Amino acid sequence: MGLDTKDFAILGALRLDARMPIRDIAKKTGLRPSTVHQRLVKLKSEKVIEAFTIKANNAAVGEGFIVFMLIKTKPQAVVNSIIHNEHVKEVFGVTGEYDVLVKMKFSDVAAFNDFLLKFRKHENVEATLTMVATASIKEEI
Repeated sequence: MGLDTKDFAILGALRLDARMPIRDIAKKTGLRPSTVHQRLVKLKSEKVIEAFTIKANNAAVGEGFIVFMLIKTKPQAVVNSIIHNEHVKEVFGVTGEYDVLVKMKFSDVAAFNDFLLKFRKHENVEATLTMVATASIKEEI
């Protein structure tokens, strides 16, 4: 599906506030409400919009300790074992020395340490490189 400037304008408005009413999106984008509605239906049906979600305050929901981990492994074996873990928020296959990049959120360093001790026992994990976020400068959904 080819997106045009109207589609990108609608997506931009929804990125600011996924609960924005159609009338407000129409005002913000200069489109008619019926046009916004039709395009939203199309964007959802063609899977351009996968979900409407929220951006929670990490600290307020007990996920203020954010970790990025590069993993050298047989990717599918490890991905299958951690993808449904509550702490794992994003998983990417990457190029370079490592195979997988995982973004995780924990309540504190102790919770991360518990996860890490169990994870490192995984037989397919060859190496990891862990980076702890010290500041959240920009995080989008």
